[in-house]
Amino acid sequence: MHNSICWAAYAERHLKMASIRRRKEGNMVRSTTVSRKTKETDIRMILNLDGTGQADIHTGIGFLDHMLEGFCKHGFFDLKCRVDGDLQVDGHHTAEDAGIVLGQAIRDALGDKKGIRRYGFFLLPMDESLALCAVDLCGRPYLVFDCQFPAQKVGDLDTELVREFFYALSYSAGMNLHIRMLSGGNTHHMIEAVFKAFAKALDQACSFDERVNGVLSTKGIL
Repeated sequence: MHNSICWAAYAERHLKMASIRRRKEGNMVRSTTVSRKTKETDIRMILNLDGTGQADIHTGIGFLDHMLEGFCKHGFFDLKCRVDGDLQVDGHHTAEDAGIVLGQAIRDALGDKKGIRRYGFFLLPMDESLALCAVDLCGRPYLVFDCQFPAQKVGDLDTELVREFFYALSYSAGMNLHIRMLSGGNTHHMIEAVFKAFAKALDQACSFDERVNGVLSTKGIL
């Protein structure tokens, strides 16, 4: 009960602060709270697309926490995330469902997508690793994930779950997402480069362009 009260108070304070910031900038509030509970996971997230890179992440998988913290820092997203998953089984449901909820949060926070650039891409180096990420917030989900990781595990994260996370995220968010590893050797570096490249590409795609009248599509909808 105490945790529920603390969570509600945090959400209310966070959304109020986000609203004040967006009103000052003359734009809509792009912040949302999403909860999802199944027999396998119980997830709560608060996402602000127009943040400063603040992260409060607890998924139960340390390396996934680290990657999501990097996602926030380099994309300038604020994210509070709590995941209670069936880690006694393995990390699959936790990673996949975290992707589902983050994708839903991105989609909800974007709203009608009026005025945004829609497309974003980034080429990010990390030591010997080089990751490419391209995003299209088109409403049509599709993932191309071309990454081969040398190690099967980094910390307590099975590396095959990186693809599962982004697959779930892309379909829940309704985005076309391409991720390619152009070079690499150290699995930690490779995965970190992927998450940071995604953060930079998404930040670019979510940003406003004053030249865009309505949505950036000849269909008139995204």
